[in-house]
Amino acid sequence: MLMRTDPFRELDRLAQQLMGPGTWSKPSAMPMDAYREGDEYVVAFDLPGVATDAIDIDVERNMLTVKAERRPVAKADDVQMELSERPLGVFSRQIVLADTLDTEHIKADYDAGVLTLRIPIAERAKPRKISIGVGAGHKEISG
Repeated sequence: MLMRTDPFRELDRLAQQLMGPGTWSKPSAMPMDAYREGDEYVVAFDLPGVATDAIDIDVERNMLTVKAERRPVAKADDVQMELSERPLGVFSRQIVLADTLDTEHIKADYDAGVLTLRIPIAERAKPRKISIGVGAGHKEISG
């Protein structure tokens, strides 16, 4: 039998039970990090215990939507649950992407419970040098 001593953990668990698990119509939020790394924008989502076939990634115009579902693990009939703190249900996050990102070339990787999206920065948004022409075609207008 497991013993718990952290009263705040118990409050968090109780609040999760009262709110209920996320559903497709009312999903729970998932934690994420977002940062720029070189010429890519990186977004990482924490999705421990979620199977890759339960993750759905969509981009419509500049709206990125990530949905995932953590399903209960099948248990034998003689198993008695002693403690259940890991949330189940549907998790979702929507992010408005800047027009400077290339949404046609998003790469997604899932490793160790972390979904990582790498979104390249569009060529038109990268800094570039403008060359200056020398006045070879200088004309004088007289009236």
